[in-house]
Amino acid sequence: MTAALSAHELIARHRSTLDQALEAIRTRAYWSPHPEHPKAYGENGSLDAAAGKAAFDALLGSRLDLGQPGTDDWVGGETSPYGIELGVTYPHADLDVLLPAMKAGQRAWRDAGAEQRAVVCLEILKRVSDRTHEFAHAVMHTSGQAFMMAFQAGGPHAQDRGLEAVAYAYVEQVRTPDNAEWSKPQGKRDPLAMTKQFTPVPRGIGLVIGCNTFPTWNGYPGLFASLATGNAVLVKPHPRAVLPLALTVQIAREVLAETGFDPNLIALAAENPGEGIAKTLALRPEIRIIDYTGSTEFGDWLEANARQAQVYTEKAGVNTVVLHSTSDYKGMLSNLAFSLSLYSGQMCTTPQNLLVPREGISTDQGPKSYDEVVADLAQSVDGLLGDDARANALLGAIVNPDVKARLEAASGLGEVALASREIANPDFPGAVVRTPVIVKLDGAKPDAEAAYMSECFGPVSFAVAVDSAADATELLRRTVREKGAMTVGAYTTDPEVEQAVQEVCLEEAAQLSLNLTGGVYVNQTAAFSDFHGSGGNPAASAALCDGAFVANRFRVVEVRRDA
Repeated sequence: MTAALSAHELIARHRSTLDQALEAIRTRAYWSPHPEHPKAYGENGSLDAAAGKAAFDALLGSRLDLGQPGTDDWVGGETSPYGIELGVTYPHADLDVLLPAMKAGQRAWRDAGAEQRAVVCLEILKRVSDRTHEFAHAVMHTSGQAFMMAFQAGGPHAQDRGLEAVAYAYVEQVRTPDNAEWSKPQGKRDPLAMTKQFTPVPRGIGLVIGCNTFPTWNGYPGLFASLATGNAVLVKPHPRAVLPLALTVQIAREVLAETGFDPNLIALAAENPGEGIAKTLALRPEIRIIDYTGSTEFGDWLEANARQAQVYTEKAGVNTVVLHSTSDYKGMLSNLAFSLSLYSGQMCTTPQNLLVPREGISTDQGPKSYDEVVADLAQSVDGLLGDDARANALLGAIVNPDVKARLEAASGLGEVALASREIANPDFPGAVVRTPVIVKLDGAKPDAEAAYMSECFGPVSFAVAVDSAADATELLRRTVREKGAMTVGAYTTDPEVEQAVQEVCLEEAAQLSLNLTGGVYVNQTAAFSDFHGSGGNPAASAALCDGAFVANRFRVVEVRRDA
């Protein structure tokens, strides 16, 4: 295969970006090569807003032919949460044809080495970035995210997470030198001398099982971590969110071909709704790595049954915020209101349980009772979402009927402090838009425990009355240990309470945010700096992204010879 882009050209084009990413993960300072603002696009080959929308519109009703082998049918059926039919069809694969074809190119990809693989991945990410406006519409109309969130989280933030995985993969692969001269003194005899060669070798084919809510943000880390470490990658999107990942595969195949590699190193495994091919794929012997985001039930099944594969899961958790005291009551309420509202709470990092002492909390505005705290938070959410245009921009749309059903059932679990209301979206009359519900629960009552100790994914939060700060920290500990948590938040001005909460999070391996009152929220993480999940509690078996996320995707094989 003739390369249109040489390794030398790619290294010249992308090595400085890779070096900056390596420095960013070392220092944990802010850095991103992907602009967050829509107006930053439209030059140097990237699509501006109008061109991106036109590109998305041109996809509707089309057949996305990826040119991959083993296609035996065409499947589709995506409907936007905003009420429009996408009508895009994708190749359905005969796995007995596709999987062997994917393995055929792995030798050349392995032999290319860590640097060349990294810069090929960076070229893929650059081309994805150039089409960020197009991807934003694809993410919006498969996930239900509002446009600006889809643009940022589905575009630059997802691209950052992909690049972060490439950087970690590169670090781990070059930790061992390619070659070494070894000499062991033997006293009066000649020393023992050997030459040793060390090669990172891939495990096999990596399977990425995508999610409905964040197809690119959650999909890119595993995709690029496996690709950068020499593995082929099969992408199995959620049936309701195929388009963003299908476009990614299309771009990646084009780049691989242009750089002289087999495009079948990456392929798509689309399915009809209800077909359920993830279980079949997960047990195939060719699949040696699995990345999964979704329900605890299926994540647990993968961990128990896909024994031939290294499995990385992000599952459900019960995210908790401890409210003890604050020096900025208004800021605390505003920050929490935004966190509860963003994308209708359809984030694995959204707070669910708000633990409030039943005697209340101390604030810069004086003591506030439990009832006052909950009422004031409800009022803050109401104020944030009082304008329908602003509410639509924050809430997006309910992604599927299950979320809507959980939201409607939540009001029967306890006293409703904030009722959910329906909001019309004038641009998309078919969208299902709902504001959050806040339900008051007594933490001491056994019947309430069933609610607050289970994940209720969506715009549902429980204000749980507890006896004291000590009770709050113990409930926090039990929740993280038994149910897991992607995020923990706490508000306190008491150093002892802060230390107690911190100790729980250290012991139970949960990521903690303290006293957030400004423009940083507990349910948002920054690539290159923040760890998403820890891999140390039941919510996830891996963190995005650290060395452990990439290091076991390859093994180092040694060849040694007498010198």
